[in-house]
Amino acid sequence: MKELLRSTDPTIIAFASALLQGEDIDCFQMDVNMSILEGGIGIFPRRLMVRDGDHEAALRVMSDNEIPLGL
Repeated sequence: MKELLRSTDPTIIAFASALLQGEDIDCFQMDVNMSILEGGIGIFPRRLMVRDGDHEAALRVMSDNEIPLGL
């Protein structure tokens, strides 16, 4: 798996996940539990991961929708 984007904004992660699902690209959110433990103050970013083979297509989806990758 490769990291696609990193953000402390849960709305960006949710929007990106929905866009990827619409393109039949599987994704996985990492660091969700860490972000819950910090109390929602936005210190620890969440990461959105995709399969190695889907990474290029996922980058295009993010670029087409002007989603900042935060890397």
